[in-house]
Amino acid sequence: MSHDVLVVGTLPPETRAAVTGVVKALEEAFNAKDPVALGAQFTEHASWTNARGTRLDGRAAITEFGAPAMKGFLRDSFARYDVVKMLEVTPGVIAVNVVQTPTDRAGDPVPGPRGATLYVIAEQPEGWRIAAGQNMAVDPPPAA
Repeated sequence: MSHDVLVVGTLPPETRAAVTGVVKALEEAFNAKDPVALGAQFTEHASWTNARGTRLDGRAAITEFGAPAMKGFLRDSFARYDVVKMLEVTPGVIAVNVVQTPTDRAGDPVPGPRGATLYVIAEQPEGWRIAAGQNMAVDPPPAA
């Protein structure tokens, strides 16, 4: 995760760490192809729109979609998720901008579309979870 995070609002270090931890856990679940661990990062009634424009409503639907996708078209896809901005919407609700970089299985960057993701991460009784989000594929930057 990047250490150069733009923080808007008053976020104590433990909140920053918890929110970043959700993003890191999501990255680890994606790279491990574990749809249950991935779904566990979302609230029960989360709304998620993936990079293909498919909206999924609820943790169960996100997990259910993830299982065949991770065994199918995503099986050879890996990524690094870097938090680049946290915006305190209200206490206990943080908007988080994340840059997703395609990697190989070892975590080294590879050519390919990147992701620009916005998560709304909210404090829940069981901890911080993604309440809403949207992922957008972005063409790789031109070679320098």
